[in-house]
Amino acid sequence: MIQTDTDRKIRDIRLAELVKYCMISGELDLNLYEEYDVKRGLRESDGKGVLTGLTEISDVVAFRTENGKKVPQEGQLFYQGYNIMDLKAGFEKRKFNFEEITYLLLFGALPNRQQLDSFVEILSQYRELPNKFVRDVIMKAPSMDVMNALQKSVLTLYSYDDNPDDISIPNVLKQSLSLIATFPLISVYAYHAYQHYHNDKSLVIRYPKPELSTAENILRILRADGQYTELEARVLDIALVLHAEHGGGNNSSFTTHVVSSTGTDTYSAIAASLGSLKGPKHGGANLKVENMFADIKEHVHNWGNEDAIRDYLIKIIKKEAFDQTGLIYGMGHAVYTLSDPRAVILKEYAKYLSIEKGREDEFDLYEKVEKIASDLLTSRKNLHKPICCNVDFYSGFVYSMLGIPNQMFTPIFAISRIAGWSAHRIEELVNTGKIIRPAYKYVGHHRDYVELDER
Repeated sequence: MIQTDTDRKIRDIRLAELVKYCMISGELDLNLYEEYDVKRGLRESDGKGVLTGLTEISDVVAFRTENGKKVPQEGQLFYQGYNIMDLKAGFEKRKFNFEEITYLLLFGALPNRQQLDSFVEILSQYRELPNKFVRDVIMKAPSMDVMNALQKSVLTLYSYDDNPDDISIPNVLKQSLSLIATFPLISVYAYHAYQHYHNDKSLVIRYPKPELSTAENILRILRADGQYTELEARVLDIALVLHAEHGGGNNSSFTTHVVSSTGTDTYSAIAASLGSLKGPKHGGANLKVENMFADIKEHVHNWGNEDAIRDYLIKIIKKEAFDQTGLIYGMGHAVYTLSDPRAVILKEYAKYLSIEKGREDEFDLYEKVEKIASDLLTSRKNLHKPICCNVDFYSGFVYSMLGIPNQMFTPIFAISRIAGWSAHRIEELVNTGKIIRPAYKYVGHHRDYVELDER
């Protein structure tokens, strides 16, 4: 049926009416959440997550216990029992650190040199897409959002798998390694397709090199000239390491557990995790930070003037500036209190990179905003715990210095976190738990049916 402009206008008017009914019917009395002691967001009243599962993959620590009381401490992150600070200390001038961490997350132990070399070779062999996949899937109807393109591609890979529904651990491991290896290709190629078809840019599809690390290959296939410095590759590698995993309770990893518990295939489970990560409250937060800093730079002309910075941050908190939400993006975390170890490490590398790029003034601005915002939020929001910057605070700045476009910020997160998702999926399947099904309390009213003509 061919619709006229009049048909569309009538449809839109009817839709507007339906929206009003939808909003009214979906609105709940917020007092009921307290009456029934509902843990909104699966959080306790003090902000701590409700315990819903067990994991050995990673541990997030923000408190210690003294005389029976919880005391905030500097944040710690452990991958399979290893402190991230110790792991980072062992990374000096090695280039396959993300690959080593992926091995650790999947297999529970650090590899020796022979095991690491073998693992890197396996990943390089999986680092290719099915024949004509780029042309037939990625290049057709390219999405304006790379995360959606990545999600579409993952679901389509199901059709190229000879045994997609086999959820035995050997097959799931094979599927996981393939996804870990191909996420960088799909993401970068989807970005190039978007640039070509929507922004009329030249289309360059460059193949990865097997001898290069994941970080090196990302920079090589993303950039028009394929060139990068050693520091750039090291900084991107450490960013991938820091984003690879963060406990089973973060939204996307929990999504992996929830969907995997149904017994569904790997592609469906990972596509669901991608949908979770795309949200601005999760993986999209670093872009919010960058947009906020662009706004701060526009309105605070003297970046060295701490009083001017403080005054503008107060306006943001009072919902008088930026996006009127009252949020200072990149500040605060659901678990960490005094510090986020990922932010501590990334800040160190951001400083190194800012010197190489001649952007020390911007780094100083970030540092000032971090300190001032922490003081302001703690004093003005009457918070029950100290507040620190999280990993998103510096990650966007790092990506911008690496020349990574905004559209790739969250996909870079996904390229890293697929390692953690894969480990959590395998953990869920190995332990063959029950399907995850939390309860919802019905607070509506039972009603008698009324015939259509009598309503």
